[in-house]
Amino acid sequence: MTSPAISPAALAPAPAGPAPFACQPEASRGRLYPEPGPDGRSEFQRDRDRIVHSSAFRRLQYKTQVFVYHEGDHYRTRLTHSLEVAQIARSVARALGLNEDLAEALALAHDLGHTPFGHAGEEALNEVMGPYGGFDHNEQTLRILTSLERRYLAFDGLNLTWEAVEGVVKHNGPVHAPPPSIAAYAARQDLWLDSYAGAEAQIAALSDDIAYNNHDIDDGLRAGLFAMADLAAVPLVGPVMARLLAEHGEAEPSRLAHELVRRLINIMVGDLLAETRQRIQRLQPRSADEVRRLGRPLAGFSEAMQANDRALKSFLFEHMYRHYKVNRMTAKARIVVQDLFRLYMAEPERLPAEWQRQLAGRDPAGTARLVADYIAGMTDRFALNEHHRLFESDPQS
Repeated sequence: MTSPAISPAALAPAPAGPAPFACQPEASRGRLYPEPGPDGRSEFQRDRDRIVHSSAFRRLQYKTQVFVYHEGDHYRTRLTHSLEVAQIARSVARALGLNEDLAEALALAHDLGHTPFGHAGEEALNEVMGPYGGFDHNEQTLRILTSLERRYLAFDGLNLTWEAVEGVVKHNGPVHAPPPSIAAYAARQDLWLDSYAGAEAQIAALSDDIAYNNHDIDDGLRAGLFAMADLAAVPLVGPVMARLLAEHGEAEPSRLAHELVRRLINIMVGDLLAETRQRIQRLQPRSADEVRRLGRPLAGFSEAMQANDRALKSFLFEHMYRHYKVNRMTAKARIVVQDLFRLYMAEPERLPAEWQRQLAGRDPAGTARLVADYIAGMTDRFALNEHHRLFESDPQS
């Protein structure tokens, strides 16, 4: 795994104390179900710890980022990606005087709702769920955090703070047309869906952008989907690579790739900090709620970096996400997910007993949502094994 190795120069100077617009755990709007007071940890530390100890978080170890788990031990999974996002988010939050624990919690939770096989699995599940409200991984993350994790006697879900739930739901901005699960939850605990999230959630989302773009370069080079020379024309990446080759052209290719990713992350983090500090200076938010009411993000990249980011995404889409080797696996992923969905809908008795018990009283849409919850929670490995057992096993065995 490539260490981001964010330079002290990029992060300094850090504020002497919390920024006035940071989310403060002692001022939290609380949890849906009231709980006893502090236990030596802040409320946001408790949120982070509950996410780390959840079953959904553990399953990320065997969920695809781009490559399915068995294609190589060194490629990133949803788990390693989430840890890398959390590291960047925490470092940026510290530099801006934001709440590090909340930023970390949001980064660790942001991918919990992903299906097996990455975006291919999500697209396949969304297609078969079309008649029943569709499927969205962000909505699924909320379902996991508020109902599907069943670890506590007093409530379903993890009962996270308002700020953590809000940050998960709105990390990409206001939600003006919420899907059913988000709308239903917001009716119980108002999440201010028409506003932006707090600064910590904005930082977590941008850290996700930084991590997956740059680490997909690393994984794509490792897999041989493209070569260093193919990156030469990509804005930002090409010039950084040219300087690197001029300085260390005789180094091992693997070291050059790691150094390229390290430098790119440093540049993007530095840009994020510089642009966000300029916005803070101009807008002067005095509270976390003022950040939510600004009508625009407080955190962000400069216009030049946004253009660089789009260009890199375009390169990766063409050379990696739509590479024929990746497409082979995504085609199989679609078949696996949709075969399983159709079978469980037709024969729900094939579901495990604890899932069958939840079928009572459900209409077809409710059954479909239950089946989608079950499939979305599968790891790549489990889904492949289950498909083999149900569709490919020897009937005499």
